[in-house]
Amino acid sequence: MIGRCLCGGVSVTVEGPPRYVTACCCSLCQRRSGSPFSHIGRWSREAVSVEGERRVFERPGESGGLARHSFCPVCASTVLTEVDAMPELLGVPAGLFADPDFPAPAVAAWCEAKAAWVHFPDATLALERQTMPPRG
Repeated sequence: MIGRCLCGGVSVTVEGPPRYVTACCCSLCQRRSGSPFSHIGRWSREAVSVEGERRVFERPGESGGLARHSFCPVCASTVLTEVDAMPELLGVPAGLFADPDFPAPAVAAWCEAKAAWVHFPDATLALERQTMPPRG
């Protein structure tokens, strides 16, 4: 599956389905994504390849670890997310794939900060704050 930033300057190719899919409703992800929550598929590092120039923004996460967001320097689309808590995985924003069948999140973190109108599927584990998502 191939995802692209808004201008097409950066492409991300992933092999196979994501290990799991997460949503984060923390205020930092809201600001970074410009949306009420981030929606990210997580793959092993070996299953992800990236082409195109990127910049990286590093910040402390709500949980205390570091988060690194790679983005296109032309259109500013986030193309990869790396977090210290999951060093073996790379996160790819679901929107890069523009796929209406992209899976719903298995875990939604920081739901205490989610917009009142946001409702995740019943099968989504909704966490008030953040803990490590189940491995699978």
